[in-house]
Amino acid sequence: SVFSGGKRIRPVLCMAAAEAVAGDVPGIETAACSLELIHTYSLIHDDLPALDNDDLRRGRPTCHRVFGDAMAILAGDALLTLAFEVLSDKLDAAPEVKVRLIAELSRASGTVGGMIGGQVNDLEGEGKAPDAALLESIHRAKTGALLRGSVRMGAIFAGASDDDYQALSRYGEHIGLAFQIVDDLLDVEQSSEELGKTAGKDAAQHKITFPAVYGLERSHAMAEEERAKAFRELERFGDRATRLRELADLVVHRKA
Repeated sequence: SVFSGGKRIRPVLCMAAAEAVAGDVPGIETAACSLELIHTYSLIHDDLPALDNDDLRRGRPTCHRVFGDAMAILAGDALLTLAFEVLSDKLDAAPEVKVRLIAELSRASGTVGGMIGGQVNDLEGEGKAPDAALLESIHRAKTGALLRGSVRMGAIFAGASDDDYQALSRYGEHIGLAFQIVDDLLDVEQSSEELGKTAGKDAAQHKITFPAVYGLERSHAMAEEERAKAFRELERFGDRATRLRELADLVVHRKA
C-alpha cells in the first residue's frame, strides 16, 4: 500500500518547509517518511467496510479487497507504529528534536483536533444538514491537521525560529483547508478513472462537504482564497519557499 503510488504531498511538504527555513537539511527525508506511513495507514483504514467501504485506492483495488479486512486492519496498525519507530530509532537528530517531532505527529494524527478526531466528526456528521461550522471543524482536523503537521515537522527539524514556525503553521492551515475543498470538488466533478478512487462517494454517504454547504462556484473561489493566504505567509522566506509555493499551486489546481 505504501508503494502503490500517490502524490506524497505530506512528506514533500515536510521537506519543503525545512528548505524554506534553512536550505538543504540532511536527514529530513527520514522524518518525512513517517508522515507517509501515517497517511497510508489512514487510507487503508478509511477504505474498510466499517468506514468508507471503498473498492479503489490510487487506481488499484483497496488493501482489504485484496487481503481481507483483518489483514488490512493489521497493515494499518503496523504502519502507524512503524511511523513512530522511524522517528525514535532511525532519525539522526538530537533527543529533544525527536521528542518534538513525535509529539507533533501524535497530535496531528490523534483525537483532539487531529486526524482521528476529524474522522469521528465526519462519521457523526453523515446524514446531518450541511452546516458550515461542523464542516470546518471536521476538515481542519481530518485532513488539515496532518498537512499542517507535515509543515511543522519540517520546520522543527530545520531549527526554525518561533516566528518562522508560526508562519509555516499558518501556511499549513491554509493548504490543509484548500486541499479538502478541492478534494470535495473533485469527488463531484471528476470520474472514478480520473481520481483513481470511487467518485461520488460523498453524496452517496450524505457527507457534509464544501460543495454541499457553499456550492461549486463558491467552493472553487474559497480554494483560491486559501492559496493566496498561504502565499502571503511565505513572503518572509523569499526564494527558499519556492517549492512551498509550487505545492500550494498543486494542491489547488490538481485534477486527482
